[in-house]
Amino acid sequence: MPYLEIALTCTEAEQPRYERALEDVGALAVTLLDADADTSQERAILEPGVGETPLWRSLSLTALFPHSLDPLALLAALDAFDPALDWSRAGFRNVEDQDWERAWMDQYAPLRFGARTWIVPWNADLPDEAANDAAAVVRLDPGLAFGSGTHPTTSLCLQWLDGLAEAGELQEREVLDYGCGSGILALAALKLGASRATGIDNDPQALVASRDNAERNAVGDRLQVAAPGDAPQATYPVVVANILAAALDALAEAIAERVAPGGRLALSGILDGQQEELLRRYRPWFESLAVAHEGDWVRIEGVRRRD
Repeated sequence: MPYLEIALTCTEAEQPRYERALEDVGALAVTLLDADADTSQERAILEPGVGETPLWRSLSLTALFPHSLDPLALLAALDAFDPALDWSRAGFRNVEDQDWERAWMDQYAPLRFGARTWIVPWNADLPDEAANDAAAVVRLDPGLAFGSGTHPTTSLCLQWLDGLAEAGELQEREVLDYGCGSGILALAALKLGASRATGIDNDPQALVASRDNAERNAVGDRLQVAAPGDAPQATYPVVVANILAAALDALAEAIAERVAPGGRLALSGILDGQQEELLRRYRPWFESLAVAHEGDWVRIEGVRRRD
């Protein structure tokens, strides 16, 4: 069946109100993309974190509705729901029915991170370089709302996990992915040799996607996912948190408590310039703190103090 698509560009501050209005008048799906991304490259799709959704300064927002809806009637309903929003910027088009996740994934090619970690879309052939026993291949099906590894924050975390595996510090270890989104980091850790992984996310859709991706990668029996309030009260030798800097600040004590003494931590979702405050925030619990950069984004890593 065809659909009616509405699309508009909005700011980070406006996004929650626009998305709420679209959902409340019956949107079948809402997708958020980085409107400022280089159009010559893949546009990074959002990867929800814990407590809030990572956003860019300018967002391209699209929503799908049943094809039978009258665009003018839909605009009237949206305007009635939130008259303060400017719906005049919205554009409409009719789109044919298709497998939306497959169509989105068609934009992406297999990607390599570090020595042997590969993220490969379900509809892509396995590269020759990844067709060996040493390659850690994650076949990813993120859907409409989760990350694929193309964004620098996810890339930084995948490189970190790959480096841990190369150093022998991931083998048979348990890993916590705090803000798991599609489950990409937890799955990569399992493929790299971790014994078990736990994914925490406040978005039920993220938990469903992580479970599904784990099953498709034949590691479903080694991944546990839970909302923050339902997660096991355990410590882990390896913890990775790819969420926003504000959330990393607010959750610092909770995240630190999850890292076992001597355990390794990686934090990402941090814009360059935000790292100094976070370094000060985490220094009471962690030593050997180091910063890595990719583009405008930063990863902080450290080791949990034993005392």
